[in-house]
Amino acid sequence: MSRGAPALKGLLAALCALAGMGSAAMAGELILRGERMQGGLIVGEAPAGTMLHLDGKPLPVTPEGKFVFGFDRDRKEPALLEATFADGTAAREEIAVAARDYDIQHVNGVARKYVSPPPETLARIRADAVKKRKARVEDSPLDYFAGDFIWPVTGPISGVYGSQRFYNGEPRRPHYGLDIAAGEGAPVRAPQAGTVRLAEPDMYFEGGLIFIDHGHSLISVLMHLSSVDVKAGMDVKQGDVVGKVGATGRVTGPHLDWRMYWRDAHVDPQLLLGPQPEE
Repeated sequence: MSRGAPALKGLLAALCALAGMGSAAMAGELILRGERMQGGLIVGEAPAGTMLHLDGKPLPVTPEGKFVFGFDRDRKEPALLEATFADGTAAREEIAVAARDYDIQHVNGVARKYVSPPPETLARIRADAVKKRKARVEDSPLDYFAGDFIWPVTGPISGVYGSQRFYNGEPRRPHYGLDIAAGEGAPVRAPQAGTVRLAEPDMYFEGGLIFIDHGHSLISVLMHLSSVDVKAGMDVKQGDVVGKVGATGRVTGPHLDWRMYWRDAHVDPQLLLGPQPEE
């Protein structure tokens, strides 16, 4: 028989309260953990043989029943999660996405040359964009997304997810990452295991840049590196040194800018972390 949205809603609420206890999903159950908010990432577990759709699109599930999805910075509408279990029963649930308050700054009197790239750099910027787009592998079978993440470097937080500046009244792209200030040359470690999809020492905006694929379209982006110590195609373990902190690309000082994509959504890395480890 088919199970309706109210039944799943109550089930998910109860299971979310138990998230983190490590229990495997039972028949007809879904376990979800993560932040149901803009920039949030949800990691789930389903019984074997479950088929999932998110907002009408297939959502891959590993053979062990693990899956992941995330919400972009400005998402306002609920997400629709639909499940078909191995016994043929079905369920659907609207997941409300909580709004966040972002740091918005207005800066006036800024010279144009400091706001927009000069025209002679446009060809380079377009070439960089092609490289980044090709490196965004969708739905690879890796399942490292389901594990805990660690800080890739430690230091003062100098920039947060979602902030945005307006220069001379014109909006700039929001900041989608977590900025961690650290000394030039400090080692940058893989926040989770995965496969390196892009390793470039000199991108126009990002400078030294690494993409690490954690599986199922979840990718870590490590930017402004002074040294890129891995190559595309390499597998890395959590904690492996992959590069060094720098001030390369369009920045004003040394720091690591860590961003994360899930498909086309920019998710907030800081939501996946506990407190910084003590030195």
